[in-house]
Amino acid sequence: MLVDIDSQSGFCGGVIRAIGRAEDFLGKRDHLYSLGAIVHNEAELDRLGAKGLRPVDSLDAVTEGESVLIRAHGEPPQTYAEARRRGVTVIDCTCPVVLRLQRHIREAYARLHADGRHGTLIIFGKVGHAEVLGLLGQVGGDAKVVENRQMLDDVLSSIDLSEPVEIFSQTTKSPSEYAAVCAAVARRIGGGLTVHDTICSQVANRHERLAAFARSHDVILFVSGRASSNGKVLCDLCRSANPRTYHIGNAAELDPAWFRPDDHVGICGATSTPKWLLEEVAAAVRDL
Repeated sequence: MLVDIDSQSGFCGGVIRAIGRAEDFLGKRDHLYSLGAIVHNEAELDRLGAKGLRPVDSLDAVTEGESVLIRAHGEPPQTYAEARRRGVTVIDCTCPVVLRLQRHIREAYARLHADGRHGTLIIFGKVGHAEVLGLLGQVGGDAKVVENRQMLDDVLSSIDLSEPVEIFSQTTKSPSEYAAVCAAVARRIGGGLTVHDTICSQVANRHERLAAFARSHDVILFVSGRASSNGKVLCDLCRSANPRTYHIGNAAELDPAWFRPDDHVGICGATSTPKWLLEEVAAAVRDL
């Protein structure tokens, strides 16, 4: 079998930055807390855990004088205030793309509520996702989050469509799905809509190229953590282009029955998948 690794798969810039800062810190200290998983990949979390990275669900687990890393997804303003109150040092690794989106969300909210207006802010994203929670925190939770058309229809039925609407996307969502949602809003409300292009360009540019990669191989192995939102989007994209797409977390999940001797196998992953894991899977396939 021939085996190729997609050259553009692997960590995005925001994740590379966060992991690099964590490793720098752990080169001098024996442990560092991270608020939530620094990356949605179990194998990489195990590697960093061996170096002393300790994910926690809340600042309740971090004592005064300790340090906590804010991952690339970002956090609401309340998190920073709570860290100051507790005497906890923040290592802020929020992705610059997410920081810019947070600022634009705040600015849009101010516009929508200026001069007595009561407009609506819509966020296309995964309910409960860390990035989305951080975005909601910028406006005190006063925004509508939609994951799909059904949720969108419910939102549009509950708001005053004569007031302005501004819509943003979580940075890692599918560009085609976002375009469809925006088109549906535009059909309902006409000229009172402002659409913001907030999907990360590194993510958006991958979609067309990754679909071509999937079509050009007999079998696709998509490697990512099960909790990765970006991984689910990109794996579904690969499967739509190539039905022989298999989602795995590591080489141990490979099944020899998936392959034929003359297959050309493509290996790719999410923005949260480390290169070393893709290479490990490739080596395992070659050894089958």
